[in-house]
Amino acid sequence: MDDEAGRQGHQRGLERRRFLGAVGAAGAGVAGVAVAGCDSSGHGEHDRTAHPSRAARRAVDTERHRTGSADWRIRSVGPQDAVEGYTDKVSVAPGEEFGLYVSTTAPDFRVSAYRVGWYGGAQARLVWRSGRVPGRRQNPPVMIDATRTVQADWRRTLRVRTEDWPEGAYLLRLDADHGQRYVPLIVRSEEAAGRTLLMHAVATWQAYNTWGGFSLYQGRDGAYGTRSLAVGFDRPYDGNGAVKFLVYERALVVLAERLGIPLAYTTGVDVHRDPAVLRDAAAVIALGHDEYWTPQQRRYVTRARDAGTNVAFLGANTCFRRIRLERGPGGADRTVVCYKTAYHDDPHLADHHDLVTTDFRQQPAPDPESSLTGVLYEGYPTDAPYVVHTPGHWLFAGTGVRRGDSFAHLVGVEYDRVTPGEPTPEPLEIVAHSPLVCNGRHSHADSAYYTVPSGAGVFATGTMRWVEGLMAGTRENGRDHGMDARTAAFVRRTTENLLRAFAAGPCAEYRPKPADNVAAVYPGASRVRA
Repeated sequence: MDDEAGRQGHQRGLERRRFLGAVGAAGAGVAGVAVAGCDSSGHGEHDRTAHPSRAARRAVDTERHRTGSADWRIRSVGPQDAVEGYTDKVSVAPGEEFGLYVSTTAPDFRVSAYRVGWYGGAQARLVWRSGRVPGRRQNPPVMIDATRTVQADWRRTLRVRTEDWPEGAYLLRLDADHGQRYVPLIVRSEEAAGRTLLMHAVATWQAYNTWGGFSLYQGRDGAYGTRSLAVGFDRPYDGNGAVKFLVYERALVVLAERLGIPLAYTTGVDVHRDPAVLRDAAAVIALGHDEYWTPQQRRYVTRARDAGTNVAFLGANTCFRRIRLERGPGGADRTVVCYKTAYHDDPHLADHHDLVTTDFRQQPAPDPESSLTGVLYEGYPTDAPYVVHTPGHWLFAGTGVRRGDSFAHLVGVEYDRVTPGEPTPEPLEIVAHSPLVCNGRHSHADSAYYTVPSGAGVFATGTMRWVEGLMAGTRENGRDHGMDARTAAFVRRTTENLLRAFAAGPCAEYRPKPADNVAAVYPGASRVRA
């Protein structure tokens, strides 16, 4: 038995060491694809990831114990043109500089950088604050007619250097006379070996962004037919500037930092550019709404899983849209391209079918997301109780749940289901099976867990409200969908169990393997193995 365990461990080590070479080779030969690998000697990347930055880890660990800042929240958004801004990078390495572009009707404004975390319950800490910065009203948006892409076309207002900013998720708050706005920024980790990597869904933030009147969903007239076919990061976000982060991501960041597990931070765009950050990560966490992925990001996360990195999907509708990243005014990878149902107009249709920007499951290169997530996106909108199916599963330890226990409104507004007729990993265990009605159709939402030969575990919640559920009963984001404190306690304990188990390493080595129950839950359904 010990010899067999040793051989398996040795094999996993070999798989992990092959990881960078494999993903580098996978991206080679396709124009516009980011490729990561080693220097000509083959040692450059290995040396860097084999000796993780102790200074960066110490900075994050030290940060947990600092005193938070209770005043990080926006008090008054004010009129739309009161103040708004964007950065020229979705993320920066610690110490790196970024440009901030701001438009305001006020004569001056101030910038405050808050790092999101636990901080004894304060949930953020002031890391840096500017002096008074002269304000100006910037130009109106411009549009690229071919794709209806809105750009701000503003002049840079100031440069900010992130000296002594620890890795993490940041909210830059712009304060002007008649309003406030956030500008989100990730100070990314350059390696995540042995850590749980939080992967922020910046492409999805941008897809839904209606600033300037256009998103990937609608045009200025609100119609789908006039939507953008490509959207850019060179513009502010709508609303308070950080709605998607605050609703679908912040609560998980706060919880993970409170637990004290080793954390690292990145974005889906950064994984697309350089998968080296995935190497030897204990886990990768996709947060509450992470719909838009490039094929490269999906390939790299899948290969990390197959090398022993656990993966969690804490939302629904994850990895549903296939996108392409292209240049924008601010540089490379500043434009998110997704033609969706207009994919016949996608310039890549003639030469690279696997890069055509439609749903992953659709032609011309169908590849349903379920082969990675274990579940398949099925519908919107719904509102239903979350119903426990396998109460003895280790994920539910300490919750006291019994089979059939339910938690009102936790399933919504989009949901996923185990769909045996689509590629499905084995063994896969359905741990929650929640009846619902969506657009008049009766169905179920499923939470599911599976493992792969590397030992990695993969968990998907099957509901988009999971991260929101962490704050149920508090109205922290101004909405809780009717979820209560009991639901919050259940979601919190289950998520803690997940994060602690996944932080320990390949989950199959530390927790019971899944007992495949797909045939029992969906009797008579034909199974397509992933």
